[in-house]
Amino acid sequence: MNRHLWLLAICQGLFLTNNVALIAINGLVGLSLAPLGWMATLPIMGYVVGGALSTGLVAKTQARFGRKMSFQLGLGVAMASTLLCAYAVVSKDFWLLCAATVVAGYYNANANLYRFAAAELAQTAWREKAVSLVMAGGLIGAVLGPNLAQHTRTLMSAPFAGAYMALAAVALLAMAVLAFIDFPPPPPKTSGNAGRPLSQIMRQPVFIVAAAAGALGYGVMNLLMAATPIAMQQCSLPFSDVALVLEWHVIGMFAPGFFTGHLIKRFGALPIMGVGVALNALCIVVALSGVALQQFLIALFLLGVGWNFLFTGSTTLSLQTYSPEEKDRAQGALNFFVFVTLALSSLASGVLVTTRGWALLNYGSLVPVALMAGLLVWLSRQQRRKLAT
Repeated sequence: MNRHLWLLAICQGLFLTNNVALIAINGLVGLSLAPLGWMATLPIMGYVVGGALSTGLVAKTQARFGRKMSFQLGLGVAMASTLLCAYAVVSKDFWLLCAATVVAGYYNANANLYRFAAAELAQTAWREKAVSLVMAGGLIGAVLGPNLAQHTRTLMSAPFAGAYMALAAVALLAMAVLAFIDFPPPPPKTSGNAGRPLSQIMRQPVFIVAAAAGALGYGVMNLLMAATPIAMQQCSLPFSDVALVLEWHVIGMFAPGFFTGHLIKRFGALPIMGVGVALNALCIVVALSGVALQQFLIALFLLGVGWNFLFTGSTTLSLQTYSPEEKDRAQGALNFFVFVTLALSSLASGVLVTTRGWALLNYGSLVPVALMAGLLVWLSRQQRRKLAT
């Protein structure tokens, strides 16, 4: 552990400040500007579609310019896109807002590599804890994101335009912090050792489960989290309650980061991921029990903890599937699967919660949860058979 890891954890926290604030306000702004109600979460979808479209470009910039330059470029895009979002809100242009969030997706794709960069800043024996520590930096976003949205939403005449302006300042602060981090140089490029083809890397059972669990775990979390502000508004709960629920949700996402790495090192990634699946199922049970503030609060907190166990576990699991010279394309593929799943879940979230309701949305979430459970059982059996031979 070193100061570079702690600074990267702060960058992760500022990144999550951006994400949480966008989730908190994009659906509500979308609902007020969209031509049709089911389009409310299209600005959220745009953010993750932009991330999916940017994964290949990000992999190339990371390989060519290194971690630091690529991360700084992502933050520059974050500043420009949030300012464009503010202009879209002031001009009441729904489609410009969607376009701005697509552009912001480049920052999303870039900053989602912080967790992999964390493993490179620590010694091999400490990689699990390094990943977990940087993930824990998201606690900054848990507190700052919802409160930033709450206290800046009325700074300008157009609701939430001030919040987008504040997010541009957050990106500028992150650029200053990142300037003090020294990342290891990329592995030297040699014509004779480019690593395995991506198709061969992706055929590994461990990679399949790491990619699927990471994507589906993120998808379930996004499906329910993106719908929560709209569902709470439909239940006549004030925005202050929405901010409180999202704050505790993100605390659940990142507070376990201080000990998830220890648990993975002691018990292994698969058992911890299994606990994450169980917490997702429990979240759905609580969400279906009622629509009062306490049900939203408890369900979203459980969802956050479950996501942490699944995503930290899948990230750690994936580290054993590629070599240093293969990391850019392997990590790009992992992020691509996450963003595609997030795009689908963002669209489904808005459509389902506005046309079918909160309960049906939760029942539908049981399908990917069951699929994740099946994949973990399958890999566990694969590993036991390998040890037996």
